[in-house]
Amino acid sequence: MKNFIYLSIVGLLFISCSGGGDDPAPTPTPEVKNVAPTIPALVTPTDNKLCVDNTVAFQWNTATDANKDAIVYQIQIAKDNTFSQIVKTAESSTAAQTIALEKNTAYYWRIKATDSKGLSSDYSATYKFYTSGDAVVNHLPFSPEIVEPAINTVLSTTTAALKWNATDVDATDVLTYDVYFGTSNPPTDKIKENATSKTLDVQLELAKEYFWKVVVKDNKGGETVGQVWKFKTN
Repeated sequence: MKNFIYLSIVGLLFISCSGGGDDPAPTPTPEVKNVAPTIPALVTPTDNKLCVDNTVAFQWNTATDANKDAIVYQIQIAKDNTFSQIVKTAESSTAAQTIALEKNTAYYWRIKATDSKGLSSDYSATYKFYTSGDAVVNHLPFSPEIVEPAINTVLSTTTAALKWNATDVDATDVLTYDVYFGTSNPPTDKIKENATSKTLDVQLELAKEYFWKVVVKDNKGGETVGQVWKFKTN
């Protein structure tokens, strides 16, 4: 009888320690994080290109996606380099698109890639080109591009060098610049006229917000007014 009781107790202990024979819970599969595609690189039209036809063939290098997701490209075409005047937005699953545009017009274009889960890359660099017109002898300069101070920069100084860049599809044209600068928006004080340099030193006051713009002129009477840029002093 004692042996029977002893064996019963040992049996109960074995059952309680065995976990009832249930299989262990499966290890959850770690979630794979979605990553945005890489930024596409523009190929054609090249920057500062004069296109002889207003039906323009756009090409860019394909983006890659670490998750192997399908990619769709969005192309934006605008008449200004800030893309506030977008004239065409198109999507393509390939790295090419042909689009008909106006003749004798300056355009700016960029691309971004979006994967099938809706995650997008940043936009590519912006390229600019001109479509040729009928019997056009001169093309306007492209809009000036800011170099420094960057927009919304805060400076701790009483002097600053305004720097910009500008180009013209007519390679032999000579460019000059009128610079407007001040605390009003838009700036109305022309502080430099017919400058040949793309930099200009200005005097500043502390705790002010400044606005400036550049008008680009070629030697054939063409001119392009740039956007208003701004920065602050503290």
